Amino acid sequence: MKKILITKDHISSLVRTALEEDLRGGDVTAQFTISMDARTTAVCTAKDPLVVCGMAYAKEAFAQVDQRVTFVAHAKDGTAVKKGAKLFTVKGPARGIVSAERTAINFLGHMSGIASASNRMQSIVLPYGVTLLDTRKTTPGMRLEEKYAVACGGAQNHRMGLFDMFLLKENHLLAAGIKTADEIDSAALWELVRRMKKETGLKVEIEVENLRELSAALTSGCDIVMLDNLSPALIKKAVVLRDDLSPNVKLEASGGITEKTLLSYAKTKVDYISMGVLTHSVKTADVSLRMDPIR
Repeated sequence: MKKILITKDHISSLVRTALEEDLRGGDVTAQFTISMDARTTAVCTAKDPLVVCGMAYAKEAFAQVDQRVTFVAHAKDGTAVKKGAKLFTVKGPARGIVSAERTAINFLGHMSGIASASNRMQSIVLPYGVTLLDTRKTTPGMRLEEKYAVACGGAQNHRMGLFDMFLLKENHLLAAGIKTADEIDSAALWELVRRMKKETGLKVEIEVENLRELSAALTSGCDIVMLDNLSPALIKKAVVLRDDLSPNVKLEASGGITEKTLLSYAKTKVDYISMGVLTHSVKTADVSLRMDPIR
């Protein structure tokens, strides 16, 4: 749940890769239809209400195609705008603007879609004191962008990867000999958690699948327990058990939660709800770039 820092070099590298994917030897259509000295102005607008995200990536796309294109942003990342709102204006060589358009819009639309969905779903859980989290179910190569978009929408980031937080899932516990088909060895789990925290200083989260496993996890010294695929009714019981055994341990509901079912989970008084749909199933925001007549 750390603040995401994205460097200019990272943005430049990712945009360059995207442009190479699209342009390669050049925009053949633009070369045959638009003269080299033609100039124009184009305005990007929101075709639906949305939360803006990805403006730096859009700007970089135009700059890399043609440095003579000027880019003026009309909204900052994290800003909620209405349908029809101006997002940015570009002016300059028409070929450059046309050739960079799709890459710029792809970044802006994708990231704004995630930010908008995160904002919408965070507003559902906010009255109940619940924090919405993302997951590692992100597009390969775009984790920083998608998690940044989640944060722009007002939700929070879970761990960035496998390196910055422990998350003991069933396979880990089975491999370590701590879990069998029937039970969890509480003493062995406590010792593992103690050693993890002592040697690294990182937080430890444990995934459980029922209330029996929850009891063992709550006495392990961990920081967070993930309630995997538990119903809202069982999560309510889990919250009561947590309050009785280890009130300082946070509880996270996870597994198959959608926007339609989100409210029922928020009402359980769980601390966190993590949702893969924030990044892997979000509709791209509808944004459009319209040009003035080319002169």
